[in-house]
Amino acid sequence: MLKLKTMVSSSTTSTLVRFTPKVKANHNFNYPFSSSSSSSSSSSSSVQFQYPPLDHQWSGLDNWRHGPLDRNRFWGPNGPIQDLNQTGTGTDPPLVLLSSCSSLAEMGAVVLSTADPLTKSKLSHLAYAKWRREGLSIGVSQPPLKPARPLKPQMVSPKEIPPPKTLGLPLNAYMLHNLAHVELNAIDLAWDTVVRFSPHSELLGEGFFADFAHVADDESRHFTWCSQRLAELGFSYGDMPAHNFLWRECEKSSDNIAARLAVIPLVQEARGLDAGPRLVKKLIGFGDHRTSNIVQKIADDEVAHVAVGVYWFVSVCQKMGRAPCSTFKDVLEEYNVELKGPFNYSARDEAGIPRQWYDRSSTKKEEKNNKLSEVYDRLACIISMEQENSSLGRTPK
Repeated sequence: MLKLKTMVSSSTTSTLVRFTPKVKANHNFNYPFSSSSSSSSSSSSSVQFQYPPLDHQWSGLDNWRHGPLDRNRFWGPNGPIQDLNQTGTGTDPPLVLLSSCSSLAEMGAVVLSTADPLTKSKLSHLAYAKWRREGLSIGVSQPPLKPARPLKPQMVSPKEIPPPKTLGLPLNAYMLHNLAHVELNAIDLAWDTVVRFSPHSELLGEGFFADFAHVADDESRHFTWCSQRLAELGFSYGDMPAHNFLWRECEKSSDNIAARLAVIPLVQEARGLDAGPRLVKKLIGFGDHRTSNIVQKIADDEVAHVAVGVYWFVSVCQKMGRAPCSTFKDVLEEYNVELKGPFNYSARDEAGIPRQWYDRSSTKKEEKNNKLSEVYDRLACIISMEQENSSLGRTPK
């Protein structure tokens, strides 16, 4: 089996899949900031990158990357809206925590070291907004061994999560709490990717870190919506036990960027594409259309996150000189990661994950088609030879 080699930087314990770039990445970086002062909160200010296009990438990826900062962090009567009470000024306590940070990686480390879930969520958004607005460097920092966590929820194994009836929670609150836990972990997963691999920004390119900081911002918005809706239902995050499976999967890939991209966006987040429609259907059946709308919006947003994973996994494979499909399968085997269906093929196709990467039946069909093609080619050759022999043996008129 192919073993993916790693190299250890002399200045950090982080590691990266060893690759020798054949051609320098075609990233043209450009920072068109607002002409106003750096403290401006204009949503038009953004960091713009030009990314080399890849085959089969999500059609909405460029718009997602270059769009304005999304400030719709409150779920209104008809969908997400801006919360006018959340100003994000320089005197805002969470923003003060970022005031001494001079790089994206430093701010990511602050988010990871923040225990309170709502503060972590808000800091995540403020960090991404500050980086876009002020044009800070990627920088270099080190993540904590584990993200800071509140005292609740109690952490148990996935099999020990009690059913809703045992906990005395209605089904909608139970499912929403599970989703909130996933989204909180997703904030940390994205920032850990930014911070952990920050020593390798020259190899990966600044666009890599821009994308995953953007993902962290999206996930923070999702957690805020879930937390708001839980409060509307009379509950809060921490009211039921949760598991630490997602972070354990993150730890597996802490020394290997190809593994991180395969395990987190292409397996864990892709499972969100599979589960989203089923969760929406259950909530509608329960009669909670408001929560189902939140879940639907979150599921729609996850397409971008999976697409980002596909883009950078393929990019890293190209720099390694490896085939993405076989490398993806080798990584999952090496890290003992299981792919579970049923798969939401339409959403996965939209995100750009080729079916042969994850679906054995698709691979078998492809192999069968290849074998049939070989049979047809042989038959055509035999027929051609028989026709030629018949023509040679024919008596001239």
